[in-house]
Amino acid sequence: MDLTTAFPRSPKATFGGLVQVPRMVDKARAKMNGQLGEYIFPCPLDNMILEFLNLDSDTFSNSIMGKEDFEITEWIEDLLQNKEANEIFDLNIKLLGTAPETPEKQKKFKELLAKINPARTDIKTWVELIDLEEGRT
Repeated sequence: MDLTTAFPRSPKATFGGLVQVPRMVDKARAKMNGQLGEYIFPCPLDNMILEFLNLDSDTFSNSIMGKEDFEITEWIEDLLQNKEANEIFDLNIKLLGTAPETPEKQKKFKELLAKINPARTDIKTWVELIDLEEGRT
């Protein structure tokens, strides 16, 4: 996927029941192909998933190369075999609810939101901001 000309999938998309993974796949593939553009891999949201799966970004990237989405989903499901459903649920809620925590990050968030759509005072999380910026909300 060329992220200089297209958006990655929404952070809300799932593989194996985990949000953010399809987006990570898009960004990892783009990075390996030199087409990451302004995106970051791994970003802080990616790192939450990587930590949960006990992987580093290089292992993740190498493991998805040449695989179709259904194969990656199966791989993620295998990695999750030792996780409880509530652990997966809690991580998804945490990731989807991640908001700017420091005054500096809050300032950056507000500046980005003002550029995208200052009327959207309902946007409070990074995932909401990403989807708004990429035209999904």
